[in-house]
Amino acid sequence: MSTKRVPAKFYQTEGGNEPVREWLKRLDVLERKIVGADIKTVEYGWPIGMPTCRSMGKGLYEVRSNLPNGKIARVLFCMFENHMILLHGFIKKTQKTPAKELDLALKRKSILETRR
Repeated sequence: MSTKRVPAKFYQTEGGNEPVREWLKRLDVLERKIVGADIKTVEYGWPIGMPTCRSMGKGLYEVRSNLPNGKIARVLFCMFENHMILLHGFIKKTQKTPAKELDLALKRKSILETRR
């Protein structure tokens, strides 16, 4: 079996919460499996492009997951110390990624980079 090129890690808040892990737990089992498989595809295939992964600019990337019933999930991540840091997950309701979702991921990325 090949090794992960970029192992995924959950972003942790100062209080020790892992927002993406908590978000994943709220999805149903099938949705969680689909998102997990897409994250795994990025871990083993990095660098990888569409349709699974896309650069969002400013060092952010998204894992793109198509869920049952036409739902679309996104996990925003950055690369940090040879890991894929899962910053933010959400269900996409519009064509364009809402600025508040990107801003939250960028804020977490900035906090991560200043913690070193």
